[in-house]
Amino acid sequence: MARLPFKQQVLKAREDAIIDAVNRLLAEKGFDLMTVDAVAAEVGIAKASLYKHFDSKEALAGAAMKRLLTRAMAQLDQVAQEDHLDALSRLKAVTRWTMEVQLAGEMPSLPAQNSSLRTALVNDMDYMGQLIAVSERLGAWIGEAQSQGQLSQAVPAEVVLYTLFARACDPVLGVLKAGGHAPDQIIEWVLSTTFDGLSRR
Repeated sequence: MARLPFKQQVLKAREDAIIDAVNRLLAEKGFDLMTVDAVAAEVGIAKASLYKHFDSKEALAGAAMKRLLTRAMAQLDQVAQEDHLDALSRLKAVTRWTMEVQLAGEMPSLPAQNSSLRTALVNDMDYMGQLIAVSERLGAWIGEAQSQGQLSQAVPAEVVLYTLFARACDPVLGVLKAGGHAPDQIIEWVLSTTFDGLSRR
């Protein structure tokens, strides 16, 4: 692969640093409390310089989400290569990964309702393409697990998908972590409630 010219390398490094900062701030504060000023300060650049890369707060959040989806697809690809895993085990492995990312403070936190952000994301074809690809991969595994009797067929596959997405931003993880519980134990508890439910078996 051809090496980028030095100037482009510098610009790419700065853009990566900006997205790193956005990711940290979104994980710590969420979209509503994150400011462009805070991002610029975190990176150590002027706000005007930041705007040369991203023209809005929504664009910053979108860049962080696209990076996350790229990471998610790489994780899905890795799990798919584990031939010994059945569909349910693959779903559990991916859900575990999303919780590990959140507990490590690397999961962007976005509001459920924000018209400007939602509009920006829906209109971003790269973001939507990645989201659809991740959803389709998970949806195929959900369908397979349901057909094999590993997941209830009474629950629509779409509901299962959104339930798994919700684990990536589940506030229970942070509450339990703040309570002094070990990350591995937290993940096991939440995996159990997600896939096995709360009823006595």
